[in-house]
Amino acid sequence: MADMMQFDLVSPERKLASGQVRAVQIPGADGDLTAMPDHAPTITTLRPGILVTEGAEGATRYVVTGGFADITPEATSVLAERAYGADAEGRAALEAILAETRDKAASLSGPEKDAMNKVADDLARTIDTIG
Repeated sequence: MADMMQFDLVSPERKLASGQVRAVQIPGADGDLTAMPDHAPTITTLRPGILVTEGAEGATRYVVTGGFADITPEATSVLAERAYGADAEGRAALEAILAETRDKAASLSGPEKDAMNKVADDLARTIDTIG
């Protein structure tokens, strides 16, 4: 078993991270999962949350608002709707997205409103996790 794999985190604006890692903790829409070298091929959707990579220099945290993860035995690629470092700048960006999401939810009704409120709740939990 290889001990490292390639990891790439990209959003429409930029490539946020690229390098060798031991593991990637992913906030999957159906539950959190950890991708490691030799992982079975998997594609999953993301929910808003914290993505953590474990590399030679330690753990690095990123915030994602959604997207997809493509996991193969050799690599994990995350295509995020939006991605930020899990720091003060990332927190500020998420707070702005949360305000937009709550405003949009207020104008909706029925299942659409419920879905938008769930996204807002996930964003709020993510902001709390950043600290």
